[in-house]
Amino acid sequence: MSEPQSVERLRDRAAGALMGAFIGDALALGPHWYYNLDELHANYGDWISGYTDPKPGRYHAGLKAGDPSQAGVLLELTLRSLVERGGYDEADFCARLDGDFFPQIDGTPMAGPGGYTSQSIREAFRKRVGEGLPWGQCAGNADTTEAAERILAIAVRYALDPAALAAAVTRNAALTQTDGTVLAMTVAFGAVLGMLVEGHALDGDISDKLMARVKSGELPFHSVTSGKLQAPRPGEAEAPTLGRFPSPDALLGPSNMARAARDPDIRIEPAWKVSLVYGMPCAVYHQFPAAYYLAARFSGDFESAVLHAVNGGGQNLARAMLTGALAGAQTGLSGIPRRFIDGLAGSDELVALAQRLATAL
Repeated sequence: MSEPQSVERLRDRAAGALMGAFIGDALALGPHWYYNLDELHANYGDWISGYTDPKPGRYHAGLKAGDPSQAGVLLELTLRSLVERGGYDEADFCARLDGDFFPQIDGTPMAGPGGYTSQSIREAFRKRVGEGLPWGQCAGNADTTEAAERILAIAVRYALDPAALAAAVTRNAALTQTDGTVLAMTVAFGAVLGMLVEGHALDGDISDKLMARVKSGELPFHSVTSGKLQAPRPGEAEAPTLGRFPSPDALLGPSNMARAARDPDIRIEPAWKVSLVYGMPCAVYHQFPAAYYLAARFSGDFESAVLHAVNGGGQNLARAMLTGALAGAQTGLSGIPRRFIDGLAGSDELVALAQRLATAL
């Protein structure tokens, strides 16, 4: 592959990851948070294949098919900051939350852009606006993927610099979430997404590649093992733990899910039932495994990956957004069916922003 073609493909993957996330978010807006699958099927049929209106009286009621949830709004805010500042500028990001976003919410769940305000954002709003605390003291202990949904743009921006990716993702996620496991899994997800944008495959080898970056000091995870997770040699000095997540386990899971997706002896049929295998709720330990599985199983098929994420019910919006990012990074923007772009609210502007960020790589 010639260098110009290589750069063009890199930018296509970067833009695909971003647009995949926006599309996944909007596709799940209507059927969001149906934990009763019979009710989901009664309202939307046996298979959701496109954008839908939310039903009256449910989450996001009043919005239209193709609109973003608040997760999509915050991803766009993050993306704009990255594009306009040339990289991650924490002061600018926080100023946008203070000046542009917080005035639109009131700290209650069923309010604000996108029709619903998530737990970590409500907590940050109460501490920042209600108590007047400075940024750095506004995070809460939500165990959700809320930070992961906006750091997708940061991970894409720094896909070619794993150390900068991990540092920026950690800082941004820690603004709203404090749980150490959540932060570790969020940074790991960002690192995986960055590798897909680089052009690596989501397969059984990806965790070994991530661990190599731990050994080189590029990813801030602590590990006492050597090589391919083998025992350390007697007398070998242990790596320092300061500034590192206490274990690399969040980096090891992606290969397991990818192997499961490709193992002929392990079948989840239909694939949307991955939500029943890994769990339908909101926590990171339910959401990330399902996204890894679907993105690995349908590595070249954006539509199948994201629609199975949507049709799984429960917290399908996060599942579809995360899966959409991973799937879009593999297929590129050029591999996303045009109907998903055309039906997305504000798609022209979002594509332009995504391509500007992709060019910044």
